[in-house]
Amino acid sequence: MEYQHLKVHYEGRAAWVTLDRPEVRNAMDERTLEELEHCFTTLGAAPKTSGPGCAVRVAVLKAHGADFCAGADIRWMRRASEYSPAKNRKDAERLVRAIRAIDECPVPVVAAVHGGVYGGGLGVVAACDVVVASADAKMCFSECRLGILPAVVSSFVLPKIGLSHTRRLYLTSEVFGMEVARTVGLVHEVVAREDLEPRARKLSEEILK
Repeated sequence: MEYQHLKVHYEGRAAWVTLDRPEVRNAMDERTLEELEHCFTTLGAAPKTSGPGCAVRVAVLKAHGADFCAGADIRWMRRASEYSPAKNRKDAERLVRAIRAIDECPVPVVAAVHGGVYGGGLGVVAACDVVVASADAKMCFSECRLGILPAVVSSFVLPKIGLSHTRRLYLTSEVFGMEVARTVGLVHEVVAREDLEPRARKLSEEILK
């Protein structure tokens, strides 16, 4: 598949996957979800290399632009309001497949998170094995403010942070910082913005040892 919304490059046995829709704060539409599913399903399944015989053994997921992921693309959501129940179900299944591909990726996935992370973007973060975030990052289950239950991402958020924290963050729809994110278990490490990518690289190197 030729990617339009992702960029992928290889550093030795590490694959670096970048969300690349900065003009919409890396919001996800149908195409983005299809690319995420394809990318994380195939990583480690084929000998993609930067040198002979050098198979991928770890992936780093990061984002281009001011925010990591704004959740669902608002234009996609507007179209979805006119869809039939069957079509909306298919869209929900597409989101499930994309996040599940990260969760079940054949290789460990390290997330390097910065800026805003909203809605479905938190499902992506919850599916990653190791999460390092910049100290200025902010998160929110924003769909709850609209009375929309984040049913799809709950399958990944609940096992990550537990029922008690999930209830609070859904009910309040609060924008929370990295102190809370680390306390509830969404994030493992918090670093300065300039240290984010170097720390993600170091973590990937530690996994490769």
